[in-house]
Amino acid sequence: MNLSRRQLLGTLLVSGGCAAFAGLPAWALSAESPAPYTRFMRLSTLLINHQLSAAVGMRIADAAQQKYPQLTDMMNRIIAIAEQRQARTVEDFFADVPEGELRELAYWVIFAWYSGVSSPAADAQLFTYEEALTFKTTADVVAIPSYGLSAPNGWSQVTVALSPLPRF
Repeated sequence: MNLSRRQLLGTLLVSGGCAAFAGLPAWALSAESPAPYTRFMRLSTLLINHQLSAAVGMRIADAAQQKYPQLTDMMNRIIAIAEQRQARTVEDFFADVPEGELRELAYWVIFAWYSGVSSPAADAQLFTYEEALTFKTTADVVAIPSYGLSAPNGWSQVTVALSPLPRF
């Protein structure tokens, strides 16, 4: 194979660029995951027994910070209750969360993760549609909704072979 200097340099530049940017998402995630987001994800995993998306969690945490100015203190108090009870699931400690702003925050976080929005109001903030947990719980048993002709996600009709036409 005959390779010119220009082709060699181009290949090296492209390879070097790909290698340099391959780790970029890891850098970005670690740079954007300060303590409040980490604590919010800890609270979320205590309240919700599902695999949660960190990207969606950041969006919900930002909205929670706007809705609840004392969010960090409230999260720490709920997490302390859970740790005191050595809770692994929400059922282990939720009864001990006091009525009022702490329980309201817990309900709001659960609602946000399951619905993917900040409230049922028309002007609600959308966090996610695809990763809303309401749809995840039945994803393995509910057929994909479709207007397909033959079956769910079936967008083509099976063509039936024609019988030979009569000759006249």
